[in-house]
Amino acid sequence: MTEDEVLAEFRAADALLEGHFILSSGLRSPRYLQCARVLMNPRRASRLAEALAGRLPNDLKQGLKAVVSPAMGGVICGHEMGRALGIDAMFVERPTGTFELRRGFALEPGTPVLLMEDVVTTGLSSREAIKAVEEAGGKVIAAAALVDRSNGTADLGVPFFQLIRLDVPTYAADALPPELAAIPAIKPGSRAKP
Repeated sequence: MTEDEVLAEFRAADALLEGHFILSSGLRSPRYLQCARVLMNPRRASRLAEALAGRLPNDLKQGLKAVVSPAMGGVICGHEMGRALGIDAMFVERPTGTFELRRGFALEPGTPVLLMEDVVTTGLSSREAIKAVEEAGGKVIAAAALVDRSNGTADLGVPFFQLIRLDVPTYAADALPPELAAIPAIKPGSRAKP
């Protein structure tokens, strides 16, 4: 899939929004990708995951034994990546504020894992999920996301592959450009800022 084809998938799902958005990191942005909308169509979700799986090096794909994604945003894309790779997919969740593997999911010690995200902005959630996977016995050997919004700055500590890199500026709430400050801010994501 080309970058234009990926963006066409987001536009077709009304998942590429314009305005003033508060991201889960607390940063502000003039554009927001609502991955839940692009993933609500199973065929579209499958196409995107297969396209991303096609970008992973063959030796990496052959070594993977599981896909783990953070709930909620990564669950669908993680499941679709598991399907594309032909391996199990599971997720970590935050019942008490810290990611953990639950619901009977388990990893044998040293299991090679791909961490799968929908969108990476700062990489904080990914690093927290990687820590949870490692505490559960797995070994994250690579990470992937449908969208890299980090402007290439996210350091996840493992090789990171993305379907598309969307370089959208982000701003601290007290450093907004005038055109963004003039628009009311909305928080379209699902996580409340602590």
